[in-house]
Amino acid sequence: METGLKLSIIVPTLNEAPNLGRTLAPLQPLRGRIEIIVVDGGSSDGTLRIAEELADKVLRSEPGRARQMNAGFEAATGRALLFLHADTLLPQDFHRQITRALTETASLWGRFDVRFDPSTPLLRLVAWMMNRRSCLTRICTGDQAIFVRSCVFRDFGRFADIPLMEDIELSRRLRYLTPPACIRSPVVTSSRRWIEKGTVRTILLMWRLRLLFWLGVSPERLARAYYPGRS
Repeated sequence: METGLKLSIIVPTLNEAPNLGRTLAPLQPLRGRIEIIVVDGGSSDGTLRIAEELADKVLRSEPGRARQMNAGFEAATGRALLFLHADTLLPQDFHRQITRALTETASLWGRFDVRFDPSTPLLRLVAWMMNRRSCLTRICTGDQAIFVRSCVFRDFGRFADIPLMEDIELSRRLRYLTPPACIRSPVVTSSRRWIEKGTVRTILLMWRLRLLFWLGVSPERLARAYYPGRS
């Protein structure tokens, strides 16, 4: 096993001041072994101030998660990349587990199981279904903290510059290279959007959007349904 596989953690942000410090603070003891890159899409709160204290590199980009994560890759020096949402906490031994997954198995990419916080019986079921489905279909979501060898991400297309489903689209390409490494230790992600929008309503919306995406509906049209208040 490669010891201390250099890992670049790329965090896209947009007004994430309430969450970013909680996400990045546990990573500070690993600084030097990991590289933390925050790519901001135009925050108007204290996100940039927090990022400058806790990240190795802070970049500014046009808004759009795919665009921001691609910009982070351009600045990354790690042999592997981890794309992390600003409201998601990694398990304590994530670095060792990613190193093992990318060096002791045939997988060139992977993801973690996910757990929601705060949780409910329904959200526990949703997380279980997400985790099972991604291993069976080899399709992973950004909530699951996707990681990939840098050379693979460079050579096989990066994120498509689309406003929604960039994680699904990337998975569709990577799964033909190798199955994803499915790490059972969960990342803990905020359930705030599920609770605010209604859990059942969000489940039905995501099923509908993913079905339409698989049927060829444009991500731009899907984004208008997912973000109804945006132009």
